[in-house]
Amino acid sequence: MDAFTGQIFKDAAGNNPSLTITNAAGAPAAVDGAPVWGSSDDTVLSVVAAADGMSAEIRTVGTGTARISGSADADLGSGVVPLTFVSEDVVVTTNPNAMASVVTLSLGTPQDV
Repeated sequence: MDAFTGQIFKDAAGNNPSLTITNAAGAPAAVDGAPVWGSSDDTVLSVVAAADGMSAEIRTVGTGTARISGSADADLGSGVVPLTFVSEDVVVTTNPNAMASVVTLSLGTPQDV
């Protein structure tokens, strides 16, 4: 078995994964407080959110399957309207370069029907 080597998720520009929060019309929208991030399995993925909650450092720490999830409060007043996000399964293998291990699903932009 190959030794496990951790990796960090970055986009093409070298930035940490980040959130873009919009309203139904696609315009930027504020949330109440910082969004909260997490991992379904901390032995597979380590998730450390930035202070403003709009990005996070995500590292692989072991093999297995986990999801990245989080939430924010869409109600800017005293109430709470949960706004949640969750990734698809992230499968971490011991040698990701040697086998298929990444599938990207692009759904496109929602259209009115």
